[in-house]
Amino acid sequence: MDVSRRPRSFDASLTAVVDLSSTSRKAGSKADSSAPVTLRTRKFITNRLLARRQFIVDVLHPSRPNVSKSELQEKLAAVYKSQKDRVVCFGFRTHFGGGRSTGFALIYDDEAAQKKFEPKYRLIRSGLAKKLENKAGRKLRKERKNRAKKLRGTKKLKAAEPPKKGK
Repeated sequence: MDVSRRPRSFDASLTAVVDLSSTSRKAGSKADSSAPVTLRTRKFITNRLLARRQFIVDVLHPSRPNVSKSELQEKLAAVYKSQKDRVVCFGFRTHFGGGRSTGFALIYDDEAAQKKFEPKYRLIRSGLAKKLENKAGRKLRKERKNRAKKLRGTKKLKAAEPPKKGK
């Protein structure tokens, strides 16, 4: 099938002026947190195979340094009539000179689809998965592996274990 003739579900570009003044900030902060922020979405696609809607988000914030992902999640959930937990924002970059950021957002249809298709690190960010705490660091795992490669037989198992503190 020709790529240009592939069926896609598009919505017109959405622009929303959002007042984010409800969020609290420190009293001494210099940034104007009550300034309105404009959200524009483009390249909106309804991805039925992954049970989600996906789009690029342009955030115009002229009098603020940036806008937090949690604020964006709330506002996108309100605009697209979804739950805040189903909205995933990532990959935001502030343009040179400030005042404008661009990133990517996904809105999943349900929690099961989100757990199935989202990468593990983003599930951990959103609180849907737990991070393993007992796992050794990457460098330590590699050092143990290389120590074990130098030995043969049952000594290999001892080399793979962490070294004793007393020695």
